[in-house]
Amino acid sequence: MKLDGAQARQFLSRPGSRFGGVLLHGPNPIRVADKRVDLVSKLVGPGAADELRLTVIPAARAGRNPSEIVDGLKMMGFFPGPRAVVVSDATDSLATSIGRALDTRRDGDAVLIVTASSLKPRSRLRKLFESNRNTAAIGVYDDPLSRDEIEAMASTAGLTRLSPDGVGHLAALSEHQTVSEIRQTIEKLALYSMTAGSGARVSDGRDGKDGAVGQGDGDEPEIGTEEIERLAPDSRVTGLDDVLYAVAEGRPSEVVPLMLRLYAQGVGPSTICTSAYRYFRSLHAAAVEPGSPYDSLARQRPPVFGKRRTRMARQVDRWAPKRLEGVLEELFDAELGLRRSDPTPGSARLERTLLRVAWRAPRR
Repeated sequence: MKLDGAQARQFLSRPGSRFGGVLLHGPNPIRVADKRVDLVSKLVGPGAADELRLTVIPAARAGRNPSEIVDGLKMMGFFPGPRAVVVSDATDSLATSIGRALDTRRDGDAVLIVTASSLKPRSRLRKLFESNRNTAAIGVYDDPLSRDEIEAMASTAGLTRLSPDGVGHLAALSEHQTVSEIRQTIEKLALYSMTAGSGARVSDGRDGKDGAVGQGDGDEPEIGTEEIERLAPDSRVTGLDDVLYAVAEGRPSEVVPLMLRLYAQGVGPSTICTSAYRYFRSLHAAAVEPGSPYDSLARQRPPVFGKRRTRMARQVDRWAPKRLEGVLEELFDAELGLRRSDPTPGSARLERTLLRVAWRAPRR
């Protein structure tokens, strides 16, 4: 069964025992792994690995010995409680073996969790999980966290006094931060809330005492925007999208300052150039496809969601396909130039390229 949107969020927050097998697939392995860890914890508990109730089988090992998946599903542990088998980084080559394992599964056996990179709709592995009512297939993409997901994380961390504005602020941060970074921020906020209520405070780390506990005023605070900004120093970090928006929307005066901030964060010219090429390739694909750019962006793999989708759709309306093709040629040449030994620094070459694109961007 294919689960997406609200169905997927509801299942991942309260998985229960409805499905005997779950496939998590998506282009970002960090995001997929984060969902897998969270799902395993909710299905079998955080101590399952220590109690030998969790079996992890890399795809390469499963390919050499397919029967290991069946053995893992059937194996009884020394400790009572639900069990799970995880097959990581699976591909279509394992579809037959995984299908046979699922056919042997009975009530009381372990739950099978499979992770994979982005899979096309016609993927055999994806069809296997989507066509069976006892299994679920969930696409994991880089769309921002929902308010429900933020609230669930806060509840898990023991953060009970998070204001609606605070939830919205964290959801906005998730547009350019990873799930792990958001979770770490929430855990820090929970610590702050607890220590503030007992007459202590937590340093925001900018005084060289990251996470240090000091004396506070003894009042337990409601956590809102002010506390999040103080305890999440990464909340003002420039993202790659900031540079790409400035280029695509014709704001050349902002391009170099934003790039300098990225360099300061350790992001190199090659990363920026590759991201720019992929970004304008998405704009071009949406521009040449019949129909609405907004709908076209949603059909891309991975799909573009939320505010990013709205903004990119407006940019597609500005750019003619032929001009976008020219931009792609320039970015391709720039990427090749970064790999060549040349007396011109890569950063200077890329800055000139992006500035040329920004100056030629349609303005309306």
